[in-house]
Amino acid sequence: MKLTNLLLFILLALLLGMGWPATKIALGYVSSVTFLLQRFVITTIVMFPFVLVMRKRVPRDTKTLGKVIVLCLINTFGVVTTNVGLAGESSGMGSVLTYTQPLFVFCLAVPFLNENLKVSKIGGTVVGFVGVILLFVGSASSLTLTSTVIMIFGAFLWAVTIIYYKRFLSHVDSFITNFFQWAFGILPLAALNIFSGGFIFPQTATYIGVILFTAIGSACVGWTIWFFLLGREDTTVVSGSSFIVPLVAMFSGWLILGESLTPESIIGSALVLLGVFLVNKKSQK
Repeated sequence: MKLTNLLLFILLALLLGMGWPATKIALGYVSSVTFLLQRFVITTIVMFPFVLVMRKRVPRDTKTLGKVIVLCLINTFGVVTTNVGLAGESSGMGSVLTYTQPLFVFCLAVPFLNENLKVSKIGGTVVGFVGVILLFVGSASSLTLTSTVIMIFGAFLWAVTIIYYKRFLSHVDSFITNFFQWAFGILPLAALNIFSGGFIFPQTATYIGVILFTAIGSACVGWTIWFFLLGREDTTVVSGSSFIVPLVAMFSGWLILGESLTPESIIGSALVLLGVFLVNKKSQK
């Protein structure tokens, strides 16, 4: 990655990684669907004034808008799936299962994006994923089949959004794309929320802080950076580098939730960093 993009990626990893324990805290107050609806609404409200200023960048043709709506629907379903699964797992194991995503991206990038799979990228992805597993190997006993399947399916849907965006929408401004995916996502989430128990907003400092961080930090800023990088860097490089996020999630869980660090976690951290290095390593002529 270029230096500017690398710095943006570090910020992205911090925002998304810290979002895992924050989301786990939020799910102790409300259901997954209620939390997501509130996060989508807050994110949309925060981003809307900027969209008005940038309105010339909003796509006008119906074909592009149709593709944006498809992206929004896939993303919403994927985020709901991931959060429903997270309710039954620790934040650490949740991030492990979600970050099977780069494996799916590698499988999809060849037929749909015609990307070449270099040996260093394949090796880096495998090494990085083994490292992610080691980060939270102590939590494996808590896995349940249902939540595991749900979260892996959510990871697959995330991979689909990555490939879909790169192929059809990378020419659209990343901020605008990010805004629409949250704004359009409100409608199906509102419908789901009606059937799941209604609207509840806990008025505690902890919950308010958590939902503001996940809405503004992770969703608004983090995902805008994510789309920006996907549009300017190799898809497999950005996806493979995202193994850093579970590493940040582990340390965030240790600091915020008191989750323990083990020798396996240290080894896993080293493998994650090695994997990310290999994914970003330029091939020698």
